[in-house]
Amino acid sequence: MIREVITYPDKRLKLASKDIEKFDEELHSLLDDMYETMTAKNGIGLAAIQVAVPLNTLLILLPDENDEQKKEDLIEVINPKIVEKKGSIVYQEGCLSVPDYYDDVERAEWIRVEYFDRFGNKIVKECDGLLAVAFQHEMDHLKGHLFIEKLSYLKRKKFEKEWKKKQRAKK
Repeated sequence: MIREVITYPDKRLKLASKDIEKFDEELHSLLDDMYETMTAKNGIGLAAIQVAVPLNTLLILLPDENDEQKKEDLIEVINPKIVEKKGSIVYQEGCLSVPDYYDDVERAEWIRVEYFDRFGNKIVKECDGLLAVAFQHEMDHLKGHLFIEKLSYLKRKKFEKEWKKKQRAKK
């Protein structure tokens, strides 16, 4: 089922998510819905809080070399923790909860992350480049943060001005 993606400035996006304790059918259903929602919206990542569920889970599905997203490449991430990070990379980010806005954000270039899959199996994964960026972006959501908070003061002000203008134009 495709769920509604909540968008800025919805206050629920500021909620800190809670750890998942039961790896049950309810969780599997949420993950399946998140996958359908993310792919329907052409996203490469989605945190549960973006569909108004404050739980520590997220999905990442990067396109392959043919620019296709294949379900077998889907990464389902539950209760993630970054245990090591190195380097620095600047990447132009966008977000389904901040539609039609993109800006450069600096993040760690390489991370080691620990998490669980949908069945409760522990996974340790080393990521770099876009995958590392996507993990950090989605994990920020779990703490109640959006990528626009990482922008400089001037860029943030410019964003606020453009966002308000766009909202007025919709009315």
